[in-house]
Amino acid sequence: MVLMESVLKIRRWILREGRSIRSVSRQTGLSRNTIKKYLKDGDPPSYQRRVSPVRRKLSDGFASRLRALFEQDLGRPRRERRTAKKLYEQLVSEGYSGSYSTVQRFVRDLKRSGAGSGDAFIPLRISVVPDGGFSKSWPPIS
Repeated sequence: MVLMESVLKIRRWILREGRSIRSVSRQTGLSRNTIKKYLKDGDPPSYQRRVSPVRRKLSDGFASRLRALFEQDLGRPRRERRTAKKLYEQLVSEGYSGSYSTVQRFVRDLKRSGAGSGDAFIPLRISVVPDGGFSKSWPPIS
């Protein structure tokens, strides 16, 4: 796969610096036909997905059950919590006929929503020193 930067570099070598297609082909290891294609196209190559994947959602009954199981696990120690696979197996035993990936996405979203923003408050003490400047100090890490 050729990156956009590589295509731009190839176009610059040939169009601005005047190198030959054959020398650029030797240097990059790409076919001369590929290089000609990059020269002909004004835009760098990009991947266009033809059909977007169908994302299935859990039915309301199973979504509420899975949410309850997940919240139940939050009270347990971290090592005793059930994985998405175990939660899926439990739902299947209760009659769920959907796919594992749907349950996995739902559990991932639950984890992300409860994880917080990841921001932390770190106090910074700024004090004025006698010569008119400032002094910064971090609190000790315990």
